[in-house]
Amino acid sequence: PGMMPGAPGMSSAPGMAPGAPGMSSSPEYFQENIDYSIKVPSRILRLTSQYIPASATLANSTKVPLGAVIRPLAPMSENDEEEEDVKVVQPGAAGIVRCKRCRTYINAFVTWLETGRRWRCNICAQLNECPAPYFCHLDEEGRRRDRDQRPELSDGIVEFIAPSEYMVRPPQPPSYFFVIDVSATSVKSGMLKSVAAAISTSLDDLPGAPRTQVGFLTYDESVHYYSLKSGLANPQMLVVADLVELFVPAPDDLLVNLQESREVVDIFLQNLPSMFENNNNEAACLGPALKAAFTVTKHIGGKMCVFQSVLPTLGDGALTPRENNQIMGTPDEVKLLRPSVNWYKDTAIEFSRAQISLDMFLFPRAYIDVASLSELPKVTAGTLHTYPGFNHEVDGPRFESELSRALTQTTAFEAVMRIRCTRGMRINNFYGNFFVRGTDLLALPNCTSDSVFAFDLVHDEPNVTSSVVTVQSALLYTSSEGERRIRVVTQAIPVSTVGSEVIQSVDSDTVAALLAKQALDISMKSNLDNARVKLQQVCADLIRASKEGDKPRTVSGYAAPPMQQHHQSDDENKPIPENLKLLPLYTLGLMKNVAFRGGTDVHPDERVHAMHRLLNMSVTDSKHFVYPRMFSLHDMCASAGLPSNSEPSSEDDEIVAGPDRIELPRVLNLTIDRLTSDGIFLLDNGVDMYLWVGRSSDPALLNSLFGTNSLEGIDMSQVKLFTSGNDFASRLNAIVTSLRENDTQQSLVAKVIIVREGDHGLESRFFWHLIEDRASFNGGTYSYSDFMQFVESSGSKGGMPPAGGPPGAPRGMPPPGPPGAPGGAPAQPPQYMGSQPPSINQGPPPSNQMRGPPPPGPPPGQQQYGAPPPGPPSSGPPMRMGPPSGGPPPPGPPSYGQQHVQYGAPPGPPQGQMGHRGPPGPPPPGQYGGPPPPGPPSGGMPPPPQFRR
Repeated sequence: PGMMPGAPGMSSAPGMAPGAPGMSSSPEYFQENIDYSIKVPSRILRLTSQYIPASATLANSTKVPLGAVIRPLAPMSENDEEEEDVKVVQPGAAGIVRCKRCRTYINAFVTWLETGRRWRCNICAQLNECPAPYFCHLDEEGRRRDRDQRPELSDGIVEFIAPSEYMVRPPQPPSYFFVIDVSATSVKSGMLKSVAAAISTSLDDLPGAPRTQVGFLTYDESVHYYSLKSGLANPQMLVVADLVELFVPAPDDLLVNLQESREVVDIFLQNLPSMFENNNNEAACLGPALKAAFTVTKHIGGKMCVFQSVLPTLGDGALTPRENNQIMGTPDEVKLLRPSVNWYKDTAIEFSRAQISLDMFLFPRAYIDVASLSELPKVTAGTLHTYPGFNHEVDGPRFESELSRALTQTTAFEAVMRIRCTRGMRINNFYGNFFVRGTDLLALPNCTSDSVFAFDLVHDEPNVTSSVVTVQSALLYTSSEGERRIRVVTQAIPVSTVGSEVIQSVDSDTVAALLAKQALDISMKSNLDNARVKLQQVCADLIRASKEGDKPRTVSGYAAPPMQQHHQSDDENKPIPENLKLLPLYTLGLMKNVAFRGGTDVHPDERVHAMHRLLNMSVTDSKHFVYPRMFSLHDMCASAGLPSNSEPSSEDDEIVAGPDRIELPRVLNLTIDRLTSDGIFLLDNGVDMYLWVGRSSDPALLNSLFGTNSLEGIDMSQVKLFTSGNDFASRLNAIVTSLRENDTQQSLVAKVIIVREGDHGLESRFFWHLIEDRASFNGGTYSYSDFMQFVESSGSKGGMPPAGGPPGAPRGMPPPGPPGAPGGAPAQPPQYMGSQPPSINQGPPPSNQMRGPPPPGPPPGQQQYGAPPPGPPSSGPPMRMGPPSGGPPPPGPPSYGQQHVQYGAPPGPPQGQMGHRGPPGPPPPGQYGGPPPPGPPSGGMPPPPQFRR
């Protein structure tokens, strides 16, 4: 008997008609044979919680953001010997078995009935006939006897080889088309030299040989095509100056087989840097160049790489500078973060339909409107990279490694992905780079091993009618070898009626990553203030729910008497559950991250780039981007920087790095208290790396790293970091390299930014990452211990977040330290942004004002871009903060990434109005920022136990 559409997914004994009387009262009886030991590897799928609340009411009371982060083509870890590669299934005579109603793929969690002649879909509860060639008898537990021989019935992830009905057209050869800005700016910066070098080194490793196709197009005020026909002695350059009536000359010779035309391609790349060395054209017609490139590649699709140095001002897609310092730091700032024209999104949709994915590499020396340009990679499932103030010597190695990786990593072409879940739940939002076709089909012209997507799970009905919820994603794609495949990922998640069970199974790393993606969505739809409020609210609500315990039970509609009287004050004093202890730290890190932080010192191009990176980060990358790792180098143990001899363990991520398992130095929590003038510290957020050098550092170490005994009075642009030649430099290089090596063969090269103590411009950027200290923007005025105190006490009373309080104010329980450290403190919902008007528009403090302990509420002044942020909380005597020595105030215009780049951003306060705390003057030797408050620094946070040596 077939199941009625819409009937609840209740189970029955094998062979019994579903929905028979009496079945609905025992949902546990439904999937009785679920094997929860079948799990998808965490590198591919991570859920925010290991249980799904049984009802929408319970989900609302637990406050857990339900959802997952998925990286469908994540590579295997070289160090994980237990992990198996994804098994490939060649369908037999029955084809690929799927549900006839919802098209779910057969998987390990379906229920087999009637001795194996039928199976019930675990997504929609439809009864399906088993095709005769696929039939197998069941064992005494109701499971198929051949399940261990069929990967699709025994593994959480499997790859089917797709038959011809899964193809719209024959699989196309991989195609790589390069669109290069050759204006004067690109030539002078050395960008052309780096582009040519990176492409040359990648040609042998491009996927798909011998079928791979390549083509090139350059542009400034006109568009230049290149005929690369095999047999030519030199490539032929064809110039089209008419940007309105563009035509494509010699269309058959512009995209060529790499193997056949390799000699001509090599000659072209060899000549590219010198070809335009006398070019004086400053403008670039990006729009017409994209239209031309589309015409050449639309029949085949593939990957297009665009390299752009200046704001495009000619032809279609022309943009105008729209920086506006007046709206920086106000709710209207979001206007600068949204595209100014629709042309790029409309073009991107056309590209997506033609199966073209676009990777964009930007090299701005001034405003370039990343917000508008970034629509191209976002909609076409590409990537965005920016290199402000690009310099071939300094930035070249990093850029070349990132381009090589983009070109040579595992890539799925012509892909689409759909995610399904059991009825009663639904997928609510998708996050990542894609174009949605229809309601739920993600169009991905390219999907690489770095592609990451996330989604929200919400209750679609008041109650989940099954004891298990299944989530299944299916990625249909063409491999670089030209094979059509379907990667199916299926995970069963038990349903729970107990709120505390759901909360105790929460993975705070994944929650923080999903929250970041949700907040990015909110910031673009409303503004950054609302995004920070959302982050704060979700964290506080979840912490409060975790301490309230389970709600009183109901018996026949009446509340059962509680086991003991429930006091709100008892809740406040309960410790935060172990699995949630780091969530407030990650939340604070998000609120102070460059993607969300307030104030007037984040350039809109920089913020959009950070948002794009965060949206497409995996859980681990997101954690390190939000809460960077700061290593103490000057006192690292003798084994740091050398391969570890310890056995691999689950804590390896924090102790060793890279395939060689290089041992990492001690990690410190992110507060200025940890810096000392005689120290050298490395800070890494996965994108940028800073080496902070104290002014009293050991001359022997300075000599090992820089070949000089002191950095005082030296032009820092001429300082080079040694990577070998002595033990200390070699070990530091091993650490830096290992932090950029991950599970793929294409490791990245890090750019290490050297920050000398007292260099105001670069030091202010470094201080942005010290998230446990106060920052002077609305919503960032609290330190970590302030924030923990707030979620512990103020939240339950609906108060405002503290802004420091008077010296000696009680601090509550010490907050936990960086990942791995003990400690804990409760949290409650914040009521901040609405109850206190933003102080963003208030003017700078009077020029004679010296900052002591900040007053309650946000500080009245606005942080100058170029001065360090105000310091950590004063839990004892007031703390002297600011640049460690007096001297002139920092320059007006900020530097963006490099000090020599003037990258249009708002001016700071007038000269002389620096936000120093306390009188200027050098600190005592060895101490950065004055005497520390009594007691352990940073609210009593010890370093994580695994790093103590």
